[in-house]
Amino acid sequence: MELTHDDVKKILEIIDASEHLQDLELVYGCFRLHVHRGNASGAAMSTEHRLANEGPAASAAASPAAAGVSPALPKQSAEPNLAEGEIAIRAPMLGTFYRSPAPGEPPFVEIGRQVRADDTVCLIEVMKLFSSIKAGVDGQVNRILVENGSMVEFNQMLIIIATSR
Repeated sequence: MELTHDDVKKILEIIDASEHLQDLELVYGCFRLHVHRGNASGAAMSTEHRLANEGPAASAAASPAAAGVSPALPKQSAEPNLAEGEIAIRAPMLGTFYRSPAPGEPPFVEIGRQVRADDTVCLIEVMKLFSSIKAGVDGQVNRILVENGSMVEFNQMLIIIATSR
């Protein structure tokens, strides 16, 4: 399986949406993508893709604007404070947050719903691969901090659960 132009575009969108990502190297078959964010001048990106029937690798170094990606500006949003007994379910990876298993289906959880530690509370999708995110604790869903279909960053708070003790 090879990466399509849309796959690469989605990877770049995920990288651009990240506040904390400074350096990433992705190797997928003969495709290689290296992204490094330096100082305030933005990011430097280079890609290399070698097909089996091509000669030397085609290389390109581009600024974010040339790659169709604008540099990520620091976001000013602060994480919400947790009350005693509340636990935050955090994103284990960059990706797209989904509240339900498929479009048109009911969400995994709603505010006020009781959950068990092994209940799936959401999905995070990266390059058409979906990862189920479990509650990790027994309790009640107090807050859902992310909108369905939104990009999330590694370690971003997704859902707040009041633990049952």
